[in-house]
Amino acid sequence: MTVVPSIDPARFLEEHLSQASPDLLREMLGTFINALLSADADQVCGASYGVASDDRVNRRNGYRHRDFDTRTGTIDVKVPKLRQGTYFPEWLIERRRRAEAALTTVVATSYLLGVSTRRMDDLVKTLGITGLSKSQVSEMAQDLDEQVTAFRTRPLDAGPYSFVAADALTMKVREGGRVVKVAVLIATGVNAEGYREILGLQVSSTEDGAGWLTFWRDLVARGLNGVKLVTSDAHAGLVAAIGATVGGSWQRCRTHYAANLMSVTPKSSWPWVKTLLQTVFDQPDRKSVHDQFDKVLDALEHKLPRSFEHLEAAREEILAFTAFDKSIWRQIWSNNPNERLNREIRRRTDVVGIFPNRDAIIRLVGAVLAEQHDEWAEQRRYLGLDALAAARRVDEPDTEEVPEPDLRALTA
Repeated sequence: MTVVPSIDPARFLEEHLSQASPDLLREMLGTFINALLSADADQVCGASYGVASDDRVNRRNGYRHRDFDTRTGTIDVKVPKLRQGTYFPEWLIERRRRAEAALTTVVATSYLLGVSTRRMDDLVKTLGITGLSKSQVSEMAQDLDEQVTAFRTRPLDAGPYSFVAADALTMKVREGGRVVKVAVLIATGVNAEGYREILGLQVSSTEDGAGWLTFWRDLVARGLNGVKLVTSDAHAGLVAAIGATVGGSWQRCRTHYAANLMSVTPKSSWPWVKTLLQTVFDQPDRKSVHDQFDKVLDALEHKLPRSFEHLEAAREEILAFTAFDKSIWRQIWSNNPNERLNREIRRRTDVVGIFPNRDAIIRLVGAVLAEQHDEWAEQRRYLGLDALAAARRVDEPDTEEVPEPDLRALTA
């Protein structure tokens, strides 16, 4: 008669492991790893440890201790030493690195989410790891470089990009033993399928014409084409670079222009002026927009002459959107399309404060932009295909066929 055990060994072990403390799991994993290393070293030597054999080709000579960071904590790995040559378990530990790939991914992701290197040490200690230095955290985060580089240099082959928005953010970086400010240049666009894309990212010493010209030339070289409207602030170098490279119309960013207009408007009058300006963008068609703009100018001409002159001079710049179909007005003249993206970048970079070098800026900002790019690809279209088709016909010559005259009427 077969006796059936009252306890299932597999289930018994599973239940105890699920209830085990991290210390027990760490100890079990350490024992298992050290046993594997010992067996692997015996195979290299040609015989087991302490066994006399004619097949032996080498002998053991103690151990070399290595800290190995895992998801269960830091394990003291005993790497066998040999009398002749060296033994290193590259199948387990990478040279000059003491963290498994999974932990590297966790650290890189945390860095991407805005956790500073100064706070990362407390984070890993909660995982049972003895600690990570700032240099180790930065080294792990460098695993993002390859992905960011591929993203920044990819061909722009989903065009034409009818609508493009550009902006610059100022960040602090250490260079030459001092802290300096650099400009992070960013461009986004709407591709032929109506989805938004991150087009480019560069770091320039200053936000000047030369930096913007290099930036736009890089975008054109990678395939940027068919641009009908570029939205940005009124930086002279930026506007000139747009005209020299991609062409198209230029729409002054409504958010930036409001700040410029506010600087020449008395503080007490700004709420009234801001409300007047808003009425211009609330009109249903092109004629109504321009008519309302004239009414706003009439209201300001005598009461606020400086505001009047400022608004009149910017007329073509802030009303460029009226050349396109009204169904897409809100997307192209509302708050700068990059404003929300800029806030997300700031949320991540403010935690760092001062970057150690420019590569660190590109690594973090580039990873944030790549993440946003993927999210946009999964969302619904930013602009409809019909609206994009109508936008591409703007400024194009009319190609409608003209009917030939009836020559019979001339010979009658």
